[in-house]
Amino acid sequence: MTRHQKRLSAPNAWPVERKTQTFTVKAGAGPHGEAGVPLLVILRDVLGYADSRKEARYALNQGTVLINGDAVSDEERPVGMFDILAFTEREEYYRVFPDEGGRLALTPIDADAAGSRLGKIVSKQEVAGGATQLTLHDGSNVRVDDAGEYSTKDSLVVGNEDKEIVAHFPYEEGALVTAVDGTHSGEIGTVEEITVTAGSGDNTVIVDGGDATFETIEDYVVVIDENFVEDDEAESADEPDESDDVEDDEADAGGDDE
Repeated sequence: MTRHQKRLSAPNAWPVERKTQTFTVKAGAGPHGEAGVPLLVILRDVLGYADSRKEARYALNQGTVLINGDAVSDEERPVGMFDILAFTEREEYYRVFPDEGGRLALTPIDADAAGSRLGKIVSKQEVAGGATQLTLHDGSNVRVDDAGEYSTKDSLVVGNEDKEIVAHFPYEEGALVTAVDGTHSGEIGTVEEITVTAGSGDNTVIVDGGDATFETIEDYVVVIDENFVEDDEAESADEPDESDDVEDDEADAGGDDE
């Protein structure tokens, strides 16, 4: 398996400039699959808190950078949709949120909101002992006793410290949702109608965004709560600093992956 990642072939969700340099850092193993953005990209290209991989490693070794409440020391650790990124020394907190075109952006939040994260249920199954295991979109699991209360496509808010369910939002008509992929990525609205397509076709959903309605496939929407609407109005820290790439990339002969 190659350790190289060209910028032009990086996933659309990655907030990196495509033509400034040839290579960027390759994501390590972890949650979110191929859509996960390496933490180094967030620290260097988006926030500008490090100029190189070496600086990022030093900062992470201080134990003050948290993802979903856990200290992270691996600069290649994938960061993905709805993750909570905390810088404890700076007292800065961000939620990873989909922007236009499916590109991930950072939305500033307060310390209270950083105590939990949102997860979309993608599957559920019975496990030993009679409990039901819910698998979320990032690959994490939550066990519950009442299987009938939860369905796939519902959303959960999970506490970062105790990993317990804080809130449950069913996927249904009238639910507040955001599109996380496709043409309408980043748009927020209320589910107006859910259309079940016979056969192997994708189910579709019509969302009322207030000023206009849009239609997208069911898999592209995630149920959220009203706090996300307030966060969406805050200034988003999603503009990469192109100058931060140059020195480190040239030192690595056009790549960050060595």
